[in-house]
Amino acid sequence: QEPLVESGGGSVQAGGSLRLSCAASGYSNLKGWFRQVPGKEREGVATVYPDGGDPYYAASVNGRFKLSQDNTKGTLYLEMNNLKPEDTSIYYCAARQRSGGRPLSPRDFDVWGQGTQVTVSS
Repeated sequence: QEPLVESGGGSVQAGGSLRLSCAASGYSNLKGWFRQVPGKEREGVATVYPDGGDPYYAASVNGRFKLSQDNTKGTLYLEMNNLKPEDTSIYYCAARQRSGGRPLSPRDFDVWGQGTQVTVSS
């Protein structure tokens, strides 16, 4: 298993779009995206199983964000549209190695990337 490495963060105005990528080869369980504002708890954004199925989305991003994966490249993507200032956060890629757990609970994920900053200005 390779380390998780995020890329694609940056700054954008409200209403704009960004796409995050995560190199996530070798992880056969649930993986996805989380975010955290300094001083606040980390929260789940979107996760998916490698073998397909509908992704899980947080209510705050459902309909605006789209999680996809390219299993041939071992890459996870998060397309973020109609971004809002409240989406400003550090975004982390994560993978689960244990059995069971809730799909959007950070406590139920075991491997984490370093994070990438997303800033949305009004």
